[in-house]
Amino acid sequence: MSNGDDDPAEASEEADAADDAEEAGDAGESTDAAAPTLPDEATEESLNEYLDEIAGRLDDAETEADLDDVDALLDDAESGIEEADLPEPAEDDEDADDPRGDLKDRVAELREGVEEARGPYADDVVDAIESAVSTLEDTEWTAAGRDDAADAVVAFVDAAADAVEGESDATDIDPDTVDADAADEGGETLDSVEEYVEALEAVAGAVADAGFDPDDDAAVIAALLEATDDLEAGLDDAEEWDDLETHEQLRAQGYYDVLGHYKDFPVEWAALKEHEARGNVDMILLALDSLQSDFMERHCLEAFERMGKRGKTEASLEELLGRAEKRSQFAIRILGKMAADEATETLVEFVGEDSNPQLQKVVFKALGEIGASEAVQPLANELDPGSETEDLVRPHAARALGLIGDTRAVAPLADALAEDDSDDVRAAAGWALRQIGTREALETVADYADEHSFVVSTEGEKAERALDEAAAAA
Repeated sequence: MSNGDDDPAEASEEADAADDAEEAGDAGESTDAAAPTLPDEATEESLNEYLDEIAGRLDDAETEADLDDVDALLDDAESGIEEADLPEPAEDDEDADDPRGDLKDRVAELREGVEEARGPYADDVVDAIESAVSTLEDTEWTAAGRDDAADAVVAFVDAAADAVEGESDATDIDPDTVDADAADEGGETLDSVEEYVEALEAVAGAVADAGFDPDDDAAVIAALLEATDDLEAGLDDAEEWDDLETHEQLRAQGYYDVLGHYKDFPVEWAALKEHEARGNVDMILLALDSLQSDFMERHCLEAFERMGKRGKTEASLEELLGRAEKRSQFAIRILGKMAADEATETLVEFVGEDSNPQLQKVVFKALGEIGASEAVQPLANELDPGSETEDLVRPHAARALGLIGDTRAVAPLADALAEDDSDDVRAAAGWALRQIGTREALETVADYADEHSFVVSTEGEKAERALDEAAAAA
């Protein structure tokens, strides 16, 4: 209400200012008059009222510029809270009121609200597409799953093209860049996946180049994000290998195809026997990897042991070497049967493990079966009576040297035959010298044909006969 003393000119100016403010409000523009101001006397109550006004501004914000204004007001609020003379809680009372801390928490909540209100942005679309690309490339799909994933990509490209149609020259997305029927036309799985990846990357590039504005192009961005949500859902629903039960995976990869009439149970074991007979190393490895039971693991490894050299492939070596490196005696034994010289370096490292005689025995024999000349000196060292190797282990070192057949072993074997206190070690050394079979080696053993120890004299007598046969043949 006005009184009679009011200046007409002043009243007119006030009216014009009010009209300007109203017009600004109708245009959606923020005005300084409408913006809350930091209270001159900052108290807990006045600062909370100030934050209430900012919260209202946040609720009414419609553009990025509006949110920037709210952020600026929150900056002022933080400064005001820091400078305000507010009571501080006692340090030794965790339950004491903390006005400053409570106000700061409100500011933090409002800032989170600002961030949640921002966008969506074109970058969000690009990020979602890149995530889908990673899923597409990193997933092992079943045949059906690959086709479903392809359908999801094609649907996304169509939806993206519809969303941006006519919006910008930079967003020319051609739905024909990917063909969902490619896999049905005899294409390899990898080629198809690469095609779908290229289509997604093309859409991502087009969106990134379009320069969509989060305010002006909000509807387009929202439509693109909805399309990426559908893409993600489609890929999630597509069948992966990991979604299948183990027997379904095996069936899909032909593991059971070898079965006709069988008596053994479970059927996985029956199929394993057939794969062993046919030399299907890959299928045995498949069973070893897929069938996580001690029963099938043992039978798979026994199959490799029986197959020997027939079971040696790059893949089986990799599997068995990995186990051997963890000191699996079963795997070491199999590598010996395979005569896998690739295992020599690993096995030589175990030769001197005197604290594990059982491991040593298996390693010695495997190195002998492999014929690992690199192991001659390490094995010869184990023949030394002064070593910590047990008497029960040293004979295995001698026999391994015999299997290797390297003439460098003649001298240390002859020393063992002559000097060792154990008849078992001496007999093993005699046997090893006979396996090496040179004249020097045989004559060394033949000298012990009259040895009081039966096991040693037996090796001497066999060496004498070998020399006689060699002389007769000459």
